Formats: sequence, structure tokens, C-alpha cells
Amino acid sequence: MYAWIWRRLPGTWQTKTAIALLLVIAAGIVFWFVVFPWMEPKVQFDHGVVDGTPSAPPGPG
Repeated sequence: MYAWIWRRLPGTWQTKTAIALLLVIAAGIVFWFVVFPWMEPKVQFDHGVVDGTPSAPPGPG
């Protein structure tokens, strides 16, 4: 897949490298400012499963 993308980019290897870097940066920006904020309320990474209160008293021993 990466070879297919590399072959489709125009120019010399320096131009292809610059365009590929810009595409990676653009994808990162889209994920950072659009996808992750949209996904955060649905996944809730910062909410723990354990609430800190024991459900049963500790057993003997």
C-alpha cells in the first residue's frame, strides 16, 4: 500500500518525501482536532472502572 502511494506522488524523491510528510502531518491534525474530540465522549479513557469503594468487606485472613 505504501509503495502504491509512493508511486502516485509526483516529483523526485525529495518532493515525494516532502509531500508524504505533509500528508502525515495533515492526517495527524485531522485526528487531533476532529476525530479524537468526537470520539472522546464515546470512549471515555479518563473514567476508571473502580470507584474506590469496596463492594464486599474483606474476608478473613
